[in-house]
Amino acid sequence: MFFKKTVKYVGEPMTHLESIASSAVRAAIKVKASVIICFTSSGRAARPTMPVLSVVIPRLKTNQLKWSFSGAFEARQSLIVRGLFPMLADPRHPAESTSASNESVLKVALDHGKAAGVIKSHDRVVVCQKVGDASVVKIIELED
Repeated sequence: MFFKKTVKYVGEPMTHLESIASSAVRAAIKVKASVIICFTSSGRAARPTMPVLSVVIPRLKTNQLKWSFSGAFEARQSLIVRGLFPMLADPRHPAESTSASNESVLKVALDHGKAAGVIKSHDRVVVCQKVGDASVVKIIELED
């Protein structure tokens, strides 16, 4: 009964994806981050006030005769969104991979952000990514 009344005034609770995106945006605003880096395989991303560097992680598929990968279309479609800087990651580093390969993809993403001019030395960056089954939001302060 109390829950129904609360939902009536507050609205429906957020989905898991919305709560991660909301947390990332709030953290970025709070620490005055210059950019949010979001690892994704679907290409969907939120549009906060600071730029979003969307790292699209392609998925490799094979049917024993030929190889194919998805992700290029999603990255290309992201080009039309203002403030979104899509980047197609190396398909050898899947989204659900180890922490070490995620760090190497993150380094490439940070270099891409610097080249695009959205990240400078001593900036704070908020990173959203999946580690195993958990969604992680972390804040990084760049050195030089």
